[in-house]
This record gives sequence, structure tokens and C-alpha cells, in this order.
Amino acid sequence: MAKIDVKGTSITVYAENDMDFISLTDMLKAKDGDFFIADWLRNRNTVEFLGIWEQVHNPAFNYGGFAAIERQAGLNNYKLSVKEWVAQTNAIGLVAKAGRYGGTYAHKDIAFEFGMWISAEFKIYLIKEFQRLKETEFQQLGWDIRRNLARINYRIHTDAIKAELIPPQLTPQQTSLIYASEADLLNMALFGKTAKQWRDENPDNKGNIRDEANAAQLVCLANLETLNAHFIHQKLAQAERLALLNQTAIQQMKLLLADAGTRRLEGKRP
Repeated sequence: MAKIDVKGTSITVYAENDMDFISLTDMLKAKDGDFFIADWLRNRNTVEFLGIWEQVHNPAFNYGGFAAIERQAGLNNYKLSVKEWVAQTNAIGLVAKAGRYGGTYAHKDIAFEFGMWISAEFKIYLIKEFQRLKETEFQQLGWDIRRNLARINYRIHTDAIKAELIPPQLTPQQTSLIYASEADLLNMALFGKTAKQWRDENPDNKGNIRDEANAAQLVCLANLETLNAHFIHQKLAQAERLALLNQTAIQQMKLLLADAGTRRLEGKRP
């Protein structure tokens, strides 16, 4: 669950099955006077819109149930709840939830349409704040992808170290020194300094040299880990590997810093 603020009204948003849903119940708090979702549902234009949306997005939509509702929509004595709409049509665009975050939720397309019943201004700000939320989530996703990519490649790297560089008789303490040495080999190739040198230069920073890396550096680091694992299996000396990795890092960073896709991972426009 996430929250967006639309003209002073806090509105809940959640994602399910690759679809985003927005709380109509929360949106109603911005409406002046008494107004109910059932009032919106009884409107013939609303029913037609919902029916078309379901036909486009829902292969299991019950056309017979929809036809029965459509015939009665707009009549003065006709009432329709969200639960009844879902039960009769097998709709997926509207959801009635119970519990802590209970209420009526609608797919974002439908919620934007419902926003017009609040006001045109409200709809515009709703779309704007929803888009802001999605941009923030995309930036966070990009960061998670970069970090996970680095972790996966780090496993490839450490497995190569274990297979080729660590004799069985070494103690765990001696083994950790070899891992640290190879990690700093990559740090030197990419950042030009060891992890200790970076910590000495940044005593107030609680992270480490890789936590502060940008998107281009993390992509390059993942590539260097895979490449170093290959060099280790080829039994190249550490000094030779450092020279080759540094050359690769220089070439890749020039390309990555100029790449529009990398800039998007940083949340920057190309």
C-alpha cells in the first residue's frame, strides 16, 4: 500500500497482478456534500464506461450480467453496489476490500474517470500525483535491480576465487583476506582506491565505497566481477588482471556515462 496526497486528501494506492488500484473511498473525502459510490454506479454513462473497460481488459467478463445492468442503469429506482457489480459481471476493475485498508478501489483508468465526479481540477492533480508515485517507484526499482545485479555477479566472482585461489588448508581468516584482496582489486580498477582508503577519506560516512556508487559504476562493477572471474579461471596474475580490468573500466565508464538508459536508472532525463 502507498499513499498520495491530492489537494490535501490522502489517497491509498496498491498494485496487484500488474494493475494499479486507487481508493475511491478516500477520493470521496474531497467531495463537497453527500455523495456515494452507488450514486456514481447507477449513472448510465458510468455503466457504459465500466462495461467497455471490462470488455477490453477482462476476458472473463460476463456480458449477460452486464446487459441486465445496462438495461436498468439510470432508472430512478435502480441501485447498484460495487459487490453486486462484481458478482453479476465478474468485473476486475472495481474491488471492495475489507479489513484495515478496506473500502472501494478502482483500477487507475476507472479512478481517473471517477475523479471527474469530484472535480476536473481534482482529476488533474490525481493523475499528476499518481504519476509522481510511479516515477519514484521506478527509481527505487532501478536501484534494487542494480544492487541485485551486483550481488549476483559478486557470487560468480567469489566462486571463482574459491575454486582457483584458495587452497583447502587456509584458515577462514586467511580466506577472508584473499576475498578482501580481490574485492579491492576491483575497487582499484574502478574507483582508483581500496575500501580502506575510501573509509579513511570519508570517516563520517556509515556506508562503504560501493554504497556510494552511481548507476554507471554499479553496472561497470558487475561487468568487472564477471570479467575478473574469467581471468581467475585463466590463471592470470593479479597484477595483470588489475591492468586489464582498469582498461575495461575506463572504456565502459565512458560509454555508460553517455548512455541514456543508464541516466534513466539514475532518475535523470536523457
